[in-house]
Amino acid sequence: MIRCVIVDDEPLALAQLKGYVERVPFLECVKACSCANEAISVIAEECVDVLFLDINMPDISGIQLVKSLKNPPKIVFTTAYSEYAIEGFRVDAVDYILKPFGFDEFLRAANKVNELCILERMASKREDEMGVDSDCLFVKSDYRVLRVPISSIRFIESMSEYIRIFVENEPKPIVTLLSMKKVEEVLPKNVFMRVHRSYIVNLSKVKEVSRMRIVYDNNVFIPIGDMYKDNFFGYIDNHFIGK
Repeated sequence: MIRCVIVDDEPLALAQLKGYVERVPFLECVKACSCANEAISVIAEECVDVLFLDINMPDISGIQLVKSLKNPPKIVFTTAYSEYAIEGFRVDAVDYILKPFGFDEFLRAANKVNELCILERMASKREDEMGVDSDCLFVKSDYRVLRVPISSIRFIESMSEYIRIFVENEPKPIVTLLSMKKVEEVLPKNVFMRVHRSYIVNLSKVKEVSRMRIVYDNNVFIPIGDMYKDNFFGYIDNHFIGK
């Protein structure tokens, strides 16, 4: 069962959403809230998997509510204002439903949430079975859960609360909401090394080091930070041949 909280300052819209939730077998309505502050209190006390959330509300908007949460649940925005769509997806929303909407549109968004929850449970089970010596990572990107072979990772870059994972033979990096500390904990220490506060590199992919930078192809340069240089160049010295 997917536990949800619905938030809307309009009583009719709130009643409609509650009715839609009750029609979906895999959804359970924990609370129907008429303001953001009430929802924040519920989330602090209850296990909540998804928020069905209006954006344009008095005092605290839906966007501000999500940004205030340290570990927000999955988000589906419901709003009458299409101009908020881009901003909504910037906070990693699973979906965005434009009012007025019917049950079919609501159900499509609910199914996206359900599919994501199923994928995450499968990924978690697989990780438990494989243990800490896993040969892959599972990461959330948009509303998908992606399998990333560890051996294919070239380097990882921090971007505030997000990281970008650069993978061999992929034109674009994988962007996911994750801290560098967390990803550093799960990567094998004998293969990956933090070389800068914003970069972790796969040591087996390092081809060239020049002027305190690791050089990749396509003119990509990874800086070596002062806090990390002794550890990195110690690795180089241990594998160095000649004078």
